[in-house]
Amino acid sequence: MPVLNRIADFHEEMTGWRRDFHQHPELAFEEVRTAAKVAEKLREFGVDEVITGVAKTGVIGVIKGAAPGPGIGLRADMDALPIFEESGVPYASLTPGKMHACGHD
Repeated sequence: MPVLNRIADFHEEMTGWRRDFHQHPELAFEEVRTAAKVAEKLREFGVDEVITGVAKTGVIGVIKGAAPGPGIGLRADMDALPIFEESGVPYASLTPGKMHACGHD
């Protein structure tokens, strides 16, 4: 099945994850809850290796290919900023003084 079809299948669920992360922001090197959820999902997806605690709260998922060759690396930020959210969205930060304001959630 093409990857785009799989993404469409997970769209609603992924939107829920993003909104959950947005509601529960954690500042840099404090992303304990977020990192745990990311690691949990990677394990549920059957990722070959999940490494946690990288630079304190980082997570690495390793997917081993069937053949030797070049690798691909993807990265994503998980940290929030020390800003009060006043967006009014239904999934606004539940933590006063912390929000995801960089657009990477």
